[in-house]
Amino acid sequence: MFVLDKHGVPLQPCSPARARKLLGSGRAVVHRHTPFVIRLKDRTVAESVVDGVEIGVVPGSRHTGIAVFTALAGERQGRFALQLDHRGATIHRNMLRRAAFRRRRRVANLRYRAPRFNNRAVAAGWLPPSLRHRVDTTLAWAERLTRWAPVRTGHMERAVFDTHALALGKKSLNGIEYQQGTLVGYEVREYLLAKWHHSCAYCGATGVPLNIDHIRPRSRGGTDRISNLTLACIPCNQTKDNTPVEEFLAGKPERLTKLLAQAKALLTDAAAVNSTRWALWRALDARWRTRVASGGRTRWNRIRNCLPKTHTQDALSVGTVDAITRHPSLMLVVGCTGRGTYARTRTGRHDFPRLRLPRKKLVHRFQTGDFVRAVVPTGKKAGTYTGRVAIRTKGSFNITTRHGTVQGIHHRHVILLQRADGYAYTTEEEAGASPGTPSGKSAPRSA
Repeated sequence: MFVLDKHGVPLQPCSPARARKLLGSGRAVVHRHTPFVIRLKDRTVAESVVDGVEIGVVPGSRHTGIAVFTALAGERQGRFALQLDHRGATIHRNMLRRAAFRRRRRVANLRYRAPRFNNRAVAAGWLPPSLRHRVDTTLAWAERLTRWAPVRTGHMERAVFDTHALALGKKSLNGIEYQQGTLVGYEVREYLLAKWHHSCAYCGATGVPLNIDHIRPRSRGGTDRISNLTLACIPCNQTKDNTPVEEFLAGKPERLTKLLAQAKALLTDAAAVNSTRWALWRALDARWRTRVASGGRTRWNRIRNCLPKTHTQDALSVGTVDAITRHPSLMLVVGCTGRGTYARTRTGRHDFPRLRLPRKKLVHRFQTGDFVRAVVPTGKKAGTYTGRVAIRTKGSFNITTRHGTVQGIHHRHVILLQRADGYAYTTEEEAGASPGTPSGKSAPRSA
């Protein structure tokens, strides 16, 4: 548990049992609900012994693992584990949707808009919004942990993915192999005709005009990689449109299996990690001294200490370490939800407004995203519910808990625990930890 002195300066973290005793005796108060932070009322940092903690970060495209631990003579003891779930895919879809709207305005019969070329320069170090989000949210949580714990040093895994080798299905390439890709000696259409034997990949028709089609549609995240392209006859191409291939070939399992076997996996996640690793390292190193390590080193440390493969366990194993003697049994899963939207309408399937949202955010002192606890004494929904609230102007709210969403809870039963901050919080058992205990010990290493 994170501990602050009476002036809000971080002290050395303590165990949950110690935090309960401090709260029960009245020496501390709850400073923050999630993550749980207490503040002492009778002690300052000058009167305490603060050894400091270290933080480990393993960035990823969809999830980032963060671990807070103490290190003494090469031995690490995990104190806090956090898994940060990014929403880069959501931001990417919103950007594509915005681009579609702008493309429509350019070709529609609207007023003339003069072209602009003077404001199209890209600054050095610029990243697309979906990638910048991954860097900013990771850095924001590193800053938060600095406010609650005395962080002295940071460790980061700077993984590198060889996308060219992954695209060719090989572990490594040498020399001229980096210059010879899939299309060496071919053009796109010639390669696809040879690969699919001059036939439609969906129905097997031959001797008919064939179009180039995306196996995974562009509107659903597909790319223009050669592995995502195939041949389709005109009827199949028009019928499939942007339907997922799994749905389009649901009645032809054998052909679907063959098609997916020839289509290679996407490399968007690997490309996202490659694009953000340097920006994230520079941002963390500007905050505190950050040491970098390879993914192979992290994996070796984790296997040597008999830890399961999770994002948080990787964060605990990053860098130079001799032994990991303790790790948390619970991890906090933080989902990036955003702070709402400026749009005050919702659109239907044809993008026409179908309803209007209220102009004010607060309803009975609550706003959507607040972390609340509802205690309903009687009725069909009697019980205690803790989670994120979705407000309604009529005064009956919806509360999303870890077990589902409960609708129609009156505002008089709701108690505010924590204001909305753009994140959703859940707690999960850490893999390999003993349930019901605040922290788990690692298995002994084999000789």
